Amino acid sequence: MNAPLVLLDSASLYFRAYFAQPDSLTAPDGTSVNAVRGFTDTVARVLTDRRPKRLVACLDADWRPQFRVDLLPSYKAHRVAEGSGGAEEEVPDTLGPQVPIILDVLAAAGIATGEAAGFEADDVIGTLTTAESTDPVEVITGDRDLFQLVRAEPTRVRVIYNGRGWAKAETLDEQALAAKYGLPEHGTGKAYLDMSIMRGDPSDGLPGVAGIGEKTAAKLITEHGSLQALIELAADPGSPFTAKMRQRFLDAGDYLAVAPKVVAVAADAGVELSTSDAVPDGPADEAALRELQQRWNLGGSVDRLIAALNG
Repeated sequence: MNAPLVLLDSASLYFRAYFAQPDSLTAPDGTSVNAVRGFTDTVARVLTDRRPKRLVACLDADWRPQFRVDLLPSYKAHRVAEGSGGAEEEVPDTLGPQVPIILDVLAAAGIATGEAAGFEADDVIGTLTTAESTDPVEVITGDRDLFQLVRAEPTRVRVIYNGRGWAKAETLDEQALAAKYGLPEHGTGKAYLDMSIMRGDPSDGLPGVAGIGEKTAAKLITEHGSLQALIELAADPGSPFTAKMRQRFLDAGDYLAVAPKVVAVAADAGVELSTSDAVPDGPADEAALRELQQRWNLGGSVDRLIAALNG
């Protein structure tokens, strides 16, 4: 089998690195570098463990795209930074300054970044995954949203979920995803998307269908095939649904009319890569990488990244 194309959900990974590493990790000027160190270590581990042929660190050009807000105003509304008019996400004070350092490390290493104007990193990942017809794809993320991309054909897509850290990372293909959530073993990614729409997600401002949790949603999808089929059954007074179940779907009608376009990742975002997605056989600019290591006190994290690139 071909070596994989690895797609990093960068914001997810550096957010988790930030909270996993002590804030006492600082540069000589006092700038916190815990997210930089943790993220750099994650990239090194990915290169070492997954041995990708190609890799893209996918970025948010817009963390809360307007097309999603227009459809569902509650989308990520509680995460908007006060006074930003909805333009900025509320992040810890010591995390924001670390993102440019992460980008500098990636550039010096020669690792491609990818983004699309007006879209989230999830959409970049969705677009690159949809377009891939040669190599298997592995998506590295700490968020469940991207489980919807799991597929067997035309090229295999697996999600490496590191929500509990790399040592406890889960590799999810169709079979594993089906077993984890009680979903069909074919078309499992789409089934997960439909389930997640019904379940909702308060952290993203998605209300879901009241009274329908994860297990019930998975059972309904397995029995009836799709969210659209369930919506049609709820609209039919002669369907086998109980009156209570029909009413739950009818009450959520406005949400269900827009949720698929909000929750589904884009497949056609205009992705721009900073450089070739081929994994280099050594740092693009080792001198610059060493300078960043010294300036920001990145220590062994950069050593491990260089070793992983040199392979």
